[in-house]
Amino acid sequence: MLKKKKDSLDYEKVNEGLNVGVKLLKLLFFLLVVLSIYVCSKLIDDWKILPFILTMLSIISPLFIGIIVAWLFDPFVTKLQKKGINRVIGTFFTYFLLILGGVLLVNLILPSISSQVNDIITSAPSFINGARNWVDGVFDKIGDLTHYDLTDISEGVYNSINQIGLSITVDLPTKIVSIISGVISGGINLIFGLIIGFYMLFDFHNVRKHLLAFLPRKFHKDTIELTDRVNDNLRNFVHGTFLIMGILFVFQSIGLSLAGMKAPLVFGLFCAITNVIPYLGPYIGGVPTVLIGFSIDPLVGIFSLVSVVVCQTLESYFLQPVVMGKTMKLHPVTIMIGLLIFGHFFGIIGMILATPTIAIFKTIAMFFDEKYNIVGRIQDE
Repeated sequence: MLKKKKDSLDYEKVNEGLNVGVKLLKLLFFLLVVLSIYVCSKLIDDWKILPFILTMLSIISPLFIGIIVAWLFDPFVTKLQKKGINRVIGTFFTYFLLILGGVLLVNLILPSISSQVNDIITSAPSFINGARNWVDGVFDKIGDLTHYDLTDISEGVYNSINQIGLSITVDLPTKIVSIISGVISGGINLIFGLIIGFYMLFDFHNVRKHLLAFLPRKFHKDTIELTDRVNDNLRNFVHGTFLIMGILFVFQSIGLSLAGMKAPLVFGLFCAITNVIPYLGPYIGGVPTVLIGFSIDPLVGIFSLVSVVVCQTLESYFLQPVVMGKTMKLHPVTIMIGLLIFGHFFGIIGMILATPTIAIFKTIAMFFDEKYNIVGRIQDE
């Protein structure tokens, strides 16, 4: 009896030892993954691999533009084809609408934005004086309430305001020239990309068939299902993002115009573009807009704040649920980590691309988990 009890106790100790060993192995595996990531990042940094990759991507960027254009407009051309219109004619018609829309948009918006940017430059001194007067009033009230001497703090704020004004009057024209040269350079890539996309649209619906030819037949079904999932989620995200950006631009521009803001189209466009960045975007676009509004006049600042808050509230509680209801749901922590990583390596463009990229990886991970029950097997082990 005692011998059986002793054997039972030994067996339990062996199990405990095995459990501890498994946990240690998992910890070592995690540390190995972290170490591998660190080593790879150091090698990429030391060997200047990332700049080389970015340079190569910049060179072949027209190819990516062409793929994106063909991918975006393929459903429309396919729909025309199903209605009996030849695919080549449908492609020509699609490009005609695209070019016509671009020309109308440029003719309607670009002159107004150009004149409003010029207004910002010429009104910079009044912005600075208005900001100084507003800061004076704020610090006077705080000084009266607290009986503290805030001269040093106010001087620091004045210096910051002067630096902003200097950057507006001196650096902004230079930046505009740099942006224009970048737009011209990017415009050449865009033209080549549109040409590539034009030819790709002729046969874009057969691209997947050509790619499947390189895979064994047993993987065809899973590949088709996976690409369909990624395609649907990504296309919904892109279409929804552009629709929200356009609606927000219109409403934000109208609101800022009613608030008495100078250059409402410029700041409306700025708020709409930065809004693409999850969580941080509304603050990146809204805070500078409101501060400039206060520098013009306190009432303009208050009404600008109301306009930004109302538009962002409508975007968060109406546009996002309705327009983006079919897109991939991601945890806020996941998005924030993605923004930090992509923003560190690729700047503002990386922050914009972070969410769809993470959504694609999540879709792929979920597909393989459903197929092979990876998470369940890890939990069982």
